[in-house]
Formats: sequence, structure tokens, C-alpha cells
Amino acid sequence: MEQTLVVIHVRFANDGSVREIGECPSGTSPQDWFNALSRHSSNSYESLSGGRGAFRLEPAVIEQIKAAVLSPVT
Repeated sequence: MEQTLVVIHVRFANDGSVREIGECPSGTSPQDWFNALSRHSSNSYESLSGGRGAFRLEPAVIEQIKAAVLSPVT
């Protein structure tokens, strides 16, 4: 069975902060979304040249991370 992955592209500013990132939920900063993806995924990030990177994740994993980011902490 073939595994379907979603590629989330990341662009960094010169100071290392995240400037742009794909699939970012509304109301979440690009840096916070990057941090959440980094915490909840293992071995799915690839550094690229030119201040870029990419996460390769299954769609269900992305939805789980979005739910965790959007749910209020109690």
C-alpha cells in the first residue's frame, strides 16, 4: 500500500525565525506552527538550502497536530 504524504514548506528569516509555513491554522503564528510540528513529529523534517525546510507528514498526523494546537489548554 502506498503511503500518501503532505509536504509542508517552511521559509526562514535571516535571524532563524519562521517567516512562512504551509498548512498553518488561522490564529496561529508561523513560528508556533513550526514549533508544534517539530514537537509532534519525529524524523519528518528536512533542512533545505536557502533558508528553507520541509516537513513530510501523513494527512491524519497533520490534523492531529492542528487539533492539539487549536484546543485550549486546561
